[in-house]
Amino acid sequence: MSTENHKPAEVNLILQGKGGVGKSFIASILAQYYLEKNETPLCIDTDPVNATFLGYKALNAHRIELMRENNVIDTRQFDSMMEMIIESSQDVIVDNGAASFIPLFGYLVENNAMEMLKDCGKQVVIHSVITGGQALMDTLNGFSQMVNNTPPYVKNVVWLNEYFGKVEVQEKSFEKLKAYTDNKDKVSGIITIPKRAAQTFEQDIQLMQDKRLTFNEAITSSEFELMAKQRLKMIKKSLFEQLDIVM
Repeated sequence: MSTENHKPAEVNLILQGKGGVGKSFIASILAQYYLEKNETPLCIDTDPVNATFLGYKALNAHRIELMRENNVIDTRQFDSMMEMIIESSQDVIVDNGAASFIPLFGYLVENNAMEMLKDCGKQVVIHSVITGGQALMDTLNGFSQMVNNTPPYVKNVVWLNEYFGKVEVQEKSFEKLKAYTDNKDKVSGIITIPKRAAQTFEQDIQLMQDKRLTFNEAITSSEFELMAKQRLKMIKKSLFEQLDIVM
């Protein structure tokens, strides 16, 4: 008899109430990470404004309209999404927009949806994005509020996106800030998207995102020069190595 242990399917929710912080990019990274492990994830885009995740054709994301015009959750669509997730044996990635963050998270809590997923054998993983620059305090506060309202069986993964600047306050790193020290026992891991040279690395990433290409597509595309491909390989390796530790 085989003694091999199979990990439960993971339901990854990318949640942050601030727009433009890289949620869809992170969703695409997660999807590519699973594919690299020979696992085909179920990708869902619920962003009511910008369906960026859906634009990555190689990831075969499904579009679900969770929001009604009056900014409330469409219960039928939510229930349909939950059934899709529960019936799937795949790992799941749900990219959610800033506009629907509060209604969706509130609905998840109100309906004990995360507990239901756990009872169905799923591991819920919430990915919080914290970015430097002007959105730092907003994203820190969003992280604190969310982690304080998630049950202990949920894994919380923090992504530090340094595109707009270092994630630090008065030269204190994230790991020394109150938002983290008060909640560090609830955080399963931290992944850093470091600030890189704007004229090279950032331009390569931006072009890849604009064209909605995966790393592998960009690396084999004639639209990218040899050194650009090398830089993208470096970024991919760095992110995937961090995911190996966290996930």
